[in-house]
Amino acid sequence: MKISIWHNPRCSKSREAVKVVEASKCESEVIKYLDETLSMDTMKETLKMLGFSSAREWMRTTEAIYKELDLKNVTDEDALLEAMIRNPKLIQRPVLIKGDKAIIGRPESAITDLLN
Repeated sequence: MKISIWHNPRCSKSREAVKVVEASKCESEVIKYLDETLSMDTMKETLKMLGFSSAREWMRTTEAIYKELDLKNVTDEDALLEAMIRNPKLIQRPVLIKGDKAIIGRPESAITDLLN
């Protein structure tokens, strides 16, 4: 089964995830999510697959843009997802998707569990 990896080449954890998947010989697709605009449907579907109840659980709340946009005071889920679409640096990475399951690819053992 094909693995999709939302990858940021500048992130060491993301590069590590790509290496683990490539070493496993699984068919994979690398999505450079900082360069591609993700759709609201994709974001909502992935949020469900991750098992998160709120988009905030998937956000990098320490990013400067999080504070600049005052996202801590936003309660509307669609607004949070829209902020992530417009500012993909807010997305926790790497995201690995296999079938109907998605994970944040940290630690490496989580990736191995998904692959097996």
